[in-house]
Amino acid sequence: MERREEQPGAAGAGAAPALDFTVENVEKALHQLYYDPNIENKNLAQKWLMQAQVSPQAWHFSWQLLQPDKVPEIQYFGASALHIKISRYWSDIPTDQYESLKAQLFTQITHFASGSKIVLTRLCVALASLALSMMPDAWPCAVADMVRLFQAEDSPVDGQGRCLALLELLTVLPEEFQTSRLPQYRKGLVRASLAVECGAVFPLLEQLLQQPSSPSCVRQKVLKCFSSWVQLEVPLQDCEALIQAAFAALQDSELFDSSVEAIVNAISQPDAQRYVNTLLKLIPLVLGLQDQLRQAVQNGDMETSHGICRIAVALGENHSRALLDQVEHWQSFLALVNMIMFCTGIPGHYPVNETTSSLTLTFWYTLQDDILSFEAEKQAVYQQVYRPVYFQLVDVLLHKAQFPSDEEYGFWSSDEKEQFRIYRVDISDTLMYVYEMLGAELLSNLYDKLGRLLTSSEEPYSWQHTEALLYGFQSIAETIDVNYSDVVPGLIGLIPRISISNVQLADTVMFTIGALSEWLADHPVMINSVLPLVLHALGNPELSVSSVSTLKKICRECKYDLPPYAANIVAVSQDVLMKQIHKTSQCMWLMQALGFLLSALQVEEILKNLHSLISPYIQQLEKLAEEIVSELPNPSNKLAIVHILGLLSNLFTTLDVSHHEDEHEGPELRKLPVPQGPNPVVVVLQQVFQLIQKVLSKWLNDAQVVEAVCAIFEKSVKTLLDDFAPMVPQLCEMLGRMYSTIPQASALDLTRQLVHIFAHEPAHFPPIEALFLLVTSVTLTLFQQGPRDHPDIVDSFMQLLAQALKRKPDLFLCERLDVKAVFQCAVLALKFPEAPTVKASCGFFTELLPRCGEVEPVGKVVQEDGRMLLVAVLEAIGGQASRSLMDCFADILFALNKHCFSLLSMWIKEALQPPGFPSARLSPEQKDTFSQQILRERVNKRRVKEMVKEFTLLCRGLHGTDYTADY
Repeated sequence: MERREEQPGAAGAGAAPALDFTVENVEKALHQLYYDPNIENKNLAQKWLMQAQVSPQAWHFSWQLLQPDKVPEIQYFGASALHIKISRYWSDIPTDQYESLKAQLFTQITHFASGSKIVLTRLCVALASLALSMMPDAWPCAVADMVRLFQAEDSPVDGQGRCLALLELLTVLPEEFQTSRLPQYRKGLVRASLAVECGAVFPLLEQLLQQPSSPSCVRQKVLKCFSSWVQLEVPLQDCEALIQAAFAALQDSELFDSSVEAIVNAISQPDAQRYVNTLLKLIPLVLGLQDQLRQAVQNGDMETSHGICRIAVALGENHSRALLDQVEHWQSFLALVNMIMFCTGIPGHYPVNETTSSLTLTFWYTLQDDILSFEAEKQAVYQQVYRPVYFQLVDVLLHKAQFPSDEEYGFWSSDEKEQFRIYRVDISDTLMYVYEMLGAELLSNLYDKLGRLLTSSEEPYSWQHTEALLYGFQSIAETIDVNYSDVVPGLIGLIPRISISNVQLADTVMFTIGALSEWLADHPVMINSVLPLVLHALGNPELSVSSVSTLKKICRECKYDLPPYAANIVAVSQDVLMKQIHKTSQCMWLMQALGFLLSALQVEEILKNLHSLISPYIQQLEKLAEEIVSELPNPSNKLAIVHILGLLSNLFTTLDVSHHEDEHEGPELRKLPVPQGPNPVVVVLQQVFQLIQKVLSKWLNDAQVVEAVCAIFEKSVKTLLDDFAPMVPQLCEMLGRMYSTIPQASALDLTRQLVHIFAHEPAHFPPIEALFLLVTSVTLTLFQQGPRDHPDIVDSFMQLLAQALKRKPDLFLCERLDVKAVFQCAVLALKFPEAPTVKASCGFFTELLPRCGEVEPVGKVVQEDGRMLLVAVLEAIGGQASRSLMDCFADILFALNKHCFSLLSMWIKEALQPPGFPSARLSPEQKDTFSQQILRERVNKRRVKEMVKEFTLLCRGLHGTDYTADY
C-alpha cells in the first residue's frame, strides 16, 4: 500500500472517499500486511484494512477478491469482509437483496468446496450469519434448504467435496449462533427454529456415520458437526442413535478425539439430566470401554486413557444426582463410580506418566454433595454403600500424592514439579472435603496406617509412603478443628520417631506440626515433643519456608505457654538471622514469630531479649548511617538499610503487650494500658529515632527507604494504638520535614493513621493539626506544579482528607487551611485516568458534603464551587470516566441531593442546558428525565446508582446493546 493510501484509514470509513477502498488498494494493503518487514507499515496496513472491511465499498470489492485467480490470503480477506458486513451491518441490506446475496454465497461455497479450506470456512460462516438473520420468517426452512441444495446431483463438484462443504456449513451454523450479536428476543426465536431444523440434520449425520463407504474425513466431519449441534441443548433422546454411533467410532484411532468431544458435549449439556432413561442406556456403553481403557494404560497410550476418562467423568459428574435417584439401578452406577476410581488411581506419576487422574477430582466432590443432600433414610443407605468407596479413594489419593524416587524426581523439569505441587494441593483439598463424609474415622484410619508403618520391624518403609500419610493428616488439620480428636496425641508422639532423610518429608513434617499448632495451644505439655524439631529445621535453608512458617504459627497460637522456651527460640532465631540462612521474606516472618513470642513475656524480659536481638542491627544501621554521611548513596547500602528497617517493622507488627478486653472485637477497639511500665516498642523506637532521622537525611529522595521508615511507624501505630502516644510529637515533626523535602505517598498514609487514632485527643491535636496543615500546603503546591505525574500522592492525599473529615472535622476550621483550593484540587483529581485516585476523590466528597451545615468553611466553598463539582461528575458520567466507577459518582450525586438539595436543583438544570453536554447522544427530554429522577430520590442510594448506570449507557450509546449484559 502506498503512502497516499494511509490517510483514508486514519480518517475512518465514513470519511474516506469511495475510490480509496478499491480492489487494487486492498490487495496492496494485504501484501504490505503479510510481507512488509517494517512493523509500523504492517500496523498501518492492518488499521486501513479494518476500515476497508466496514466501508460501504466492501460489498463491491469482497466478491472481486474471491475470484479464482487470487491467492488464498486475498480470498480469505474477501470472505471475512462479507461475514463482517452481514453479521454487523445487517440492517443496511435491503430486503429485496436477501435472495440474491444468499444465491451468491451458495455459488461461492460450491466453488470453494474443492478449493482453499480456510476460505470455504469463512464463506460458510458468512452464509450461517445470513441464515440466522433471516430465520425464521424470511427463511423458514434454512437448514433443510442447505441440505437439499448440496445434495443436488447437477453440481459440478464431486459428491465428497459437496458433502464436506455441507458438513462445514452445518458445523459453523450453531457456532455462529452461540457468538452472534442477535438481540435477546431474536435469539429465542432462532434457537427454537434451529431445534426444529435439527430434524433435517441428524438423520443425514446418522446415515453418513453408519455408512460403511463413508471415508474417514467425512465421518470425522460428521462427529464435529454433531458436537456443534448438541450445544444447542438438543433433547438427549434425539441424540441417542448418534451417541451410540460415536461410541462405536471410538474404536477407530482416527476418529477417537472427535468421538470423545461429541460424546462429552452431548452428555454435558445442562438439559440432559431430564432424560434419565437415555442416561441409563449410556452407562453400559461407558462401562464397555473398560477393556479399551486398561489396554491403553498398559500400552502407555495417554491420549486414549484421557479421552475415555473424560467420557466416564462427564456422565458421572453431570448426572450423579439423577442416576443416584434410580435406586433400582444402584449397581450399574456403582460400577461407573468404580471405573472413575480406576481413572483416579491410574498408574504412574502425574504429570509425567499420566495426566488423567486430575480430571476426576471434581466428580468426588459432586458425588459426596449429592449423597449428603438426600433425606436421612436414603442417605443412610447410600452412606453404607459409598463410605467404603471413599475410604478406598483416600488410599488411592494418598498413593497418587506420593513423590517418585529421588533419582526419578531429579530428572523432572521445574514446570513438571510445579504441576505436581498444584496436583497435590488439589488432592489435599479433596481429602479435606472427604472428611465431611468420613469424619473422625478417617483420622483414625490414617493414624493406624502411619503407626503400623513406623513401628513395623518386618520391612523398611519408604519415606514417600510416610510423607503421603502425614500429608493427609496435614490436609485435614489445616482446615478442620481436630482439637477433639483422640489420635492427635498419638500422632504428636509418632512424629519424633520419623527418620527424616529427605527434604520433602522434612517439609511435610514441619507443615503438619504447623497445622496442629492450635491443638498444641490446648495441650501445651506436648510442645516440647515437637519444638526441638522445628528449631533444628530453622538451620536448614532447604526447609526455610516450612520451618519459619511453622515456628510463626506456634508462636502465634501458643505464645502464653512458650516463656520457658523463649530464650532458646530467640537464640536459635538470632543465630540463623546472623548467618543469613533465609531469604528476605522468611526473615520477616521470623521477626513476626519473635514478636508474638515476646508479647507474652514480662516487660523486663522483653527489653532484655529485644536488646540482644536488635542490637546487632542497630550497630549495622549506625555504621551505614556514618558511611552515607561522607559519601554518595550506595545501592548495596540501601538494600541493607531497607532490610534492617523491614526486620524492625515486622517485629513491631506482632509485638503487642496490651491485651484486648475482648479478643473477638474489631480492630477499632482500644486496649488496656500496660501495667508494668513503658511499652517496649516505644522504648526501642525512641532509642533508634535519631538514627532513623540520620539515615533519612541521606535517602529522603528514595521512595523505597522512605516507605520502609514509614512502615515501621505505621505498623507500630496500628499495633500499639494509645501506647504510641509518647511518640506522636516527634513523629509529626519528622513526617513534616520528610514530606516538605520530597512529597511521598507513604508519608501521607502514615499521617492518615495518626489522624485516625490521635486527632480527637486534645493533647495530640496541636502537632497533628500542624502536620495536617503542612502536608496539605505542600500537596496544594504540587497541584500548582502539575500533579499528573503523582497519582499515588493524590490518591493518598484524598484518603487523608476524607479521614480528617470523618475523625476530626475541626481540622477544616483552621484559618490557615485553604478549603477552596483543597476543593478545587479534589475536583481536578476526579478527572485522573487512574481508577484508585478517582475513587479516593469521590470518597473525599462523600465525606465533605454532609459537613456543609456543621463546618462553616465547607458550607461556603460548596455554595461557591459546588456547581464546578457537579459539572465534573456529569462529565465523568457522560463518558469521560470508566463505567466501573459510576457507583462512586452516584454517591456524590446522592450526597449533593441529600445535603444541598436547593443548590443542586438549580445547578443541575443549568449544567444540563448546553446542547451536547454531557454527551451528544442525549436528547433534551432524556436529560430532563434524568435530572428529575435524581432530584426525587433522596433516600434510596441504590436507586440513584441504577439511574446513573442507565444514564451513562445512554450517554455512551450502549443502552440496549450486548455490552450492557454484565453491567
